[in-house]
Amino acid sequence: MKRTMPFALDISSDDDDEPSPSNGTKNLAGGKRPKSETAIINPAKKVETEELLTKSAKMYQEYMQQIPIPAQRGTVIPFATWKDLATSMKQLYQQPLHYLTNIRMKEWDEMASDEGAAALDTIIHPCKAETNVWLMEEVHRLTSSYQFLAKLWLADPKYHASIDKVFPQL
Repeated sequence: MKRTMPFALDISSDDDDEPSPSNGTKNLAGGKRPKSETAIINPAKKVETEELLTKSAKMYQEYMQQIPIPAQRGTVIPFATWKDLATSMKQLYQQPLHYLTNIRMKEWDEMASDEGAAALDTIIHPCKAETNVWLMEEVHRLTSSYQFLAKLWLADPKYHASIDKVFPQL
């Protein structure tokens, strides 16, 4: 038995509807093969998801606007990272931080990790850091658009990880 030479993979985009022996595909349906090999996405389902996400973002933003920013500070909070500070603030004041604030804390930690391993409370005074977080939190609570949040959540499949557990289920 003679061994045949392997054929090169045919990646041309010609319009012939029959499978060629060079690309190794089989015509299982007996008729024409579909032109597109990609899966069909149901746009109605995507709109439903976007609508639900928009509703959730609106409810979330309305909820966050109702929570007052603490007027009096508790104690000086020692912290090594911004996320540590945020976690301590959530425990001390027993209220959630906004999704955007949590995202910003992660970003600041990523920036700081490149510079060195010094604890942040040795670089910036804990009271100043806490005040900075509360100011940012107030801006996020009072001025963020729920449409903007919905767009961010749609782009981030793990957005739930940045929403505090204190927030009621939507």
